[in-house]
Amino acid sequence: MTLFYGYVYLAIFTSFFIGNIKSTVGFYIMYGLHIGFTIVSIVVGYFIELESFLDQTPFIIIAVVGVVILPIAIYHRNKQENLEGELESAKERIAELIIHEERQRIARDLHDTLGQKLSMIGLKSDLASRLVEKNPKAAIQEIKEIRHTARIALKEVRELVSNMKAVKLSDECIRVEEMLQAAEIHYQLIGDVHKLKIPILVENVLSMCLKEAVTNIVKHSGAKHCKIEIQQNENEVMMMIEDDGKGLNKKVGYEGNGLKGIRERLEFINGTLTIENNPGAKLTITIPLTITHQEGSV
Repeated sequence: MTLFYGYVYLAIFTSFFIGNIKSTVGFYIMYGLHIGFTIVSIVVGYFIELESFLDQTPFIIIAVVGVVILPIAIYHRNKQENLEGELESAKERIAELIIHEERQRIARDLHDTLGQKLSMIGLKSDLASRLVEKNPKAAIQEIKEIRHTARIALKEVRELVSNMKAVKLSDECIRVEEMLQAAEIHYQLIGDVHKLKIPILVENVLSMCLKEAVTNIVKHSGAKHCKIEIQQNENEVMMMIEDDGKGLNKKVGYEGNGLKGIRERLEFINGTLTIENNPGAKLTITIPLTITHQEGSV
């Protein structure tokens, strides 16, 4: 079999290697040469050892079919996998660009909404402080105008926040539970998210941070259990996400684990992020609610 049919049957295994050639030109050149050499070998074999090759004809036909089909199938499968990888990278890049554009939009809206009015409040405050002793009535009038300007600014900020796409924390908890169950990670939620009384902006940020943290757990932690605790008091809202996985790699850096986005979102609303390894990762997110209480007094 080695003497008479060696190249014919070896051609099937060679087809696997040809199918893994990445260069399109190189693939088709080797593919054509391989088919040619295989057919020549079979024809020569029939001339030299006709009787032996006639006995092996069914197997030779299978070998020829494999030589023709296998390289094409493997080549297109590898090409499809590469395209899927590029598509996934493109989706991640698009998502990053969308987030960046949204941040820029929010920054522009806040600048346009508050920039002028805060500058006016600062100028009128300086003017009122200078008029307190010289002209108390004029100072009182300036203070009234400051109060009026602050109310307008607060109203515009509320309208800006209400126009943002609201992401309810209760809905995000349902999606998180489904994600963890699909990854076969036991899920425990402590606290009633339906009883939380927090601004829409804070709820949006908490929802996005929760989604990012759980995504990291599913992808990188190797955990079997995940505990999420959400509590609120008069001054702040706290969310703790803890898992029993391998923890965060300090050598790589916490930001390499996808936590940079969480920090940036929390900085926008003066929130804080605390990270611990126990040895599993424990993230504690704290957001002050002082702004919420001040709104009623302006």
